[in-house]
Amino acid sequence: MNPSARPLAALLALIFAVVSPACAGIEDRFDRDELDRADAGLILGEFPLKQNAIVDGDTIKVDGLDASLRLLGIDTEETFKSEKAWRRYEVGWEQYLANEQAKTSKPIKVPTPLGMDAKHWAQDFFAGVTRVRLERDHPKEIRGRFNRYLVYVFVERDGRWINYNVESVRAGMSPYFTKYGYSRRFHAEFEAAQDEARAAKRGIWADGALCYQDYDLRLEWWRNRADFVAEFEADAEADPSLIALTNWDAKDRLAAALGEEVEVLGTVGEVRQGERGPKRVLLSRRMFDDFPLIFWEDDVFEESGIDRYRGEYIRVRGVVTAYTNRRTGERQLQIEVRDPIQVVLPGYVPPGKADDPDLDMEFEREPEGTDAEALDGEAVEAPADFVVPEPKAPEAETPDADTPEAEDTASSDQPDADPPPADSSPSDPPGESAETENPVPVQHPGDTAGSSD
Repeated sequence: MNPSARPLAALLALIFAVVSPACAGIEDRFDRDELDRADAGLILGEFPLKQNAIVDGDTIKVDGLDASLRLLGIDTEETFKSEKAWRRYEVGWEQYLANEQAKTSKPIKVPTPLGMDAKHWAQDFFAGVTRVRLERDHPKEIRGRFNRYLVYVFVERDGRWINYNVESVRAGMSPYFTKYGYSRRFHAEFEAAQDEARAAKRGIWADGALCYQDYDLRLEWWRNRADFVAEFEADAEADPSLIALTNWDAKDRLAAALGEEVEVLGTVGEVRQGERGPKRVLLSRRMFDDFPLIFWEDDVFEESGIDRYRGEYIRVRGVVTAYTNRRTGERQLQIEVRDPIQVVLPGYVPPGKADDPDLDMEFEREPEGTDAEALDGEAVEAPADFVVPEPKAPEAETPDADTPEAEDTASSDQPDADPPPADSSPSDPPGESAETENPVPVQHPGDTAGSSD
C-alpha cells in the first residue's frame, strides 16, 4: 500500500452533525451575521479557492490576493515534493529520521507520511468548497516576515463558519503551534482541540505514527516563546513606548519616536561584522527591512548574551537614532546598545546550537524559480516501486536471571540507563482565556463513522 495514502475512511466522510443544545454557544461565535458585525480590522474578506488550492495541510491558495497565506496556530508536517525526497525515506523510518536529524541540532522539519496525511485531510475538508473567509488574529498583525497574510481560514456549512485551523488541530494533523505567540482570539479552542486529539490518539498523537518524535520538546519550547511574547504584549497595553516589530505600524511608530527611548520586541536575525565599524544585530521584521541594533563595543555584545538567542524573541530598550548610508543616501532607524542591561533575554535555553538555521524560516520562504522541492511545490505521491523496509526486529530479550548469560550481563561494567524524561504538560499563558466553546462535530481519524466526540 502507498505509505502516504493510508486508509482514511472515517475521515473522508467529514460528517458535520447537527449542533446539539450543548453546542449552542458556537452559533454565536460562527454565525454569519455575527461575523459580519465583527471588528473590520480582523476581517480580510471572502475569497474563491484557486484550482488545486490545497498545497499541504497548512498551505492553501486563494484568488484575489497579492501573496499567499500563512495559517495561524498550526504547523503541519511537510509533504514529499519529489521522487528524490521519497528515495531518502527508503532507508526506513528510524534511519530516515536519524539521517535528517544529523543535519541539524534543532528540531527537524522534513517530509513525513503524516505530512502527506495532513494534505489528504485538508483536501477532504475543503471538498466542494468554492470560497473561504479569511480573518486576522489582531488588526496590527497583517503579514509575516515573507509577506504572507497571517490568517484563520473559515468554511461555511449550514450557515455556520468552521475554523479550519482549529479543526486541523482537533484531527491531530497539527499541534497547536505557538512559536510566534498564543492565538489571541482562539487560544481556548486550540487548547481544547489539542487535548481532545491527544486523548483520542489522532494523527501525530497516535501510537506508532510516522511523524516527528519530539513534540513534547517542541511544545515546551513554543510555550516558552509564547509566554515571553504575551508578557511583552501585556506590558505594552499600559506603555505606548513598547513596540512589537511585527506590527504593521512599527516602522511609523519608531520614526515618530526618533530621539526618544522605546522598547522593542523582535527575533534575533543576522549578526553582521564589517572590517571596520560596529557589530550590527538585525531584529527580524520584514525581508530587506529588518531593524538594526548597533553594538560599538565587543564586550557589550558578548555580555548581552544576544548571540546565544538567534531566532528567539528578545526585548531591547534604547533611544531611537537614525543613520544615513553615505553610498545610497538611505536613512536607517536603529537603537545603539551601549550597556548589556538594555537587552532582556528569555529565561529559557532554546534547543540546538545558536548558529544552526531556523528551519521554520527556511520553509516559510516564498519559492523561487521552478524548484520541485520549494515551499509551494506540489506534493507527489510515492513512486510505484517505492517500498519502505520492514521495521527493525526488536532486540533479543535479556536471559533469565538463573542462566550464565544473565550472570555475565549483571556483572558487566555498563552504567545504568538514564531514566526517561518526565512528560511536560501544557500550561496556560498569562491572563485569562475565553471560555472554550464546543465546535461543530467533525469526523476524525480513528473515530467510528457517524459518531461525535
